[in-house]
Amino acid sequence: THHLIGTVQRLILIELDNELAASWTAEVAERDDVCVVHGDVLGQPFWQHVQTPTEALVVGNIPYNITSLIIFRLLERPRPREIVLMVQQEVAERLTAAVGSKAYGALTVGVRSVATVKRLFGVRRGAFRPVPGVDSAVIRISPLHPEPLLADDEHRLRTIVRSAFQWRRKQMGKILRDHPGLSVPVRRLAGIAESAGFALNDRPERLSPEAFIRLVAALPSI
Repeated sequence: THHLIGTVQRLILIELDNELAASWTAEVAERDDVCVVHGDVLGQPFWQHVQTPTEALVVGNIPYNITSLIIFRLLERPRPREIVLMVQQEVAERLTAAVGSKAYGALTVGVRSVATVKRLFGVRRGAFRPVPGVDSAVIRISPLHPEPLLADDEHRLRTIVRSAFQWRRKQMGKILRDHPGLSVPVRRLAGIAESAGFALNDRPERLSPEAFIRLVAALPSI
């Protein structure tokens, strides 16, 4: 955090811990370019604290047990220009996973349907004291512009993706037909698959984020 002070026009620190928030408030009391927000990042949209949210850069060393929740919170509209986070190595692998790989799943599609993700570098567990049980990685998440989906379509996409990967060992035709969250009539299956660009015997991990976006367009009522 000290390295960031003075490098940007305005720095906003969001800190939940009482002692750390008080310490930072005292330390930057004489600075007009730093603001300390004592609160939970999940409890308030980051953009409430910035004048131009789409130009904001978010940097964070976040709690690993709520990484996914924080990422999706930060990706709520209006999205920042860029997000740089240190996350658990396993999460970095899931976010950057190739289509069809074991690590590719709902988190991958949910994030990469609205942003690109790049792993910048790894951080070994030995860099911390006390030494944690996992390695880490720093990632950069860059929201897509223009937006690939309307806000309502994003909600539908997450419903579809969540349903698909709940049954990730099944084929898409069966998922679309039988999953209680989807229940697509059999007569529509072939046309939907053709429009979205996948085969009905494909499993969810074979569909790219772009294919899921096309699937949203083919299922306007979901």
